[in-house]
Amino acid sequence: MFRKLAVVGCVLAGALAFAQGKDGVRINQVQIIGSHNSYHVGLTPGIKAFLLEKNPKSERGLDYSHQPIPNQLDIGVRQLEIDIYADSKGGLYSHPAAAKAIEAMGYPPEPYNTDGAMDKPGFKVMHVQDVDQHSSCITLRICLEQVLTWSNAHPKHVPIFILLEGKYGKPLSLPGAVTPEPFTPAVFDALDAEIRSIVPADKLITPDQVRGSYKTMPEAIANGGWPLLNASRGKLVFLLDNRALTPVYVEGHEALKGRVIFPNSVPGDPDAAFTEENFGTEEHMNDLARKGYLVRTRSDADTEQARTNDTSLREKDLRSGAQIISTDYYASEPAKWPGHFMVTLPGNVVARCNPINAPKSCPTGDLEK
Repeated sequence: MFRKLAVVGCVLAGALAFAQGKDGVRINQVQIIGSHNSYHVGLTPGIKAFLLEKNPKSERGLDYSHQPIPNQLDIGVRQLEIDIYADSKGGLYSHPAAAKAIEAMGYPPEPYNTDGAMDKPGFKVMHVQDVDQHSSCITLRICLEQVLTWSNAHPKHVPIFILLEGKYGKPLSLPGAVTPEPFTPAVFDALDAEIRSIVPADKLITPDQVRGSYKTMPEAIANGGWPLLNASRGKLVFLLDNRALTPVYVEGHEALKGRVIFPNSVPGDPDAAFTEENFGTEEHMNDLARKGYLVRTRSDADTEQARTNDTSLREKDLRSGAQIISTDYYASEPAKWPGHFMVTLPGNVVARCNPINAPKSCPTGDLEK
């Protein structure tokens, strides 16, 4: 009898210690795997042939595809990357310029915009306008609604980080090519408004919440500004990929006051809480993590590491304090080339204690569970 009580007591004590450990872990003290260009469904035969003729190097780098976003979340991806194009009037990207060239090469018409979603105003999701436009969710609204539906069905998940890359610039050298809309403060106001119209406030972790009473983001994150993991379950965190667009996003919003997204900022700037160190050194990423920054890095790019099964970047990133390790080859999508390059956390867990900045009380095992 006493032995049974002792065993029960030990189990309860262990469970209590486990819960207390998780309560002491903040969302910048974990490590997760993310997918790069999460919407990308690959190249159609026509686009592939077109690129092989016009730009073989580009075709080589685009030779990857992903499952639909809900499937990625099912297998443990917790950072998604979504490329967005502003389309304030609608229809700007309804008719890709490469489509006519592909038909002239003898390929059937591209199966694109069959439901007319591209004709409506709003942010569109694609990789390269006029050429690589196929996506598993062709508008930002559709993408976010998929994430939200999955999140509501799995309310205990660790936070999902959604990295947005604003696409803009010059038109391609193709007849009928379009010029993308520039990202202005007004366009970013519309982006924030669209996110808020889709994602309920209680599902968002925003800069205002992290900054609290501090004047700048670096002050806040150095003093426990990131929320606790358990209080953040079931929530979404939005990040901005383009450092070149950060000054535009923060204009009129000192230290990100009132904004929804954490931009890719220069560490030390008043708005800096998130930074990208793609292919950064291990030492530098560790230093940033210790200072409270949320760090994203990439373990592979343009199919190069995957083709040769070069795991050096992957192993460096897994040792580092980078909280988000992005890849084109997560657990259920290994590379098709010899070696079958793949990026997973040890034990194939969804989230683990950050190897550099997690507290000693952080429990071993899968933090998702």
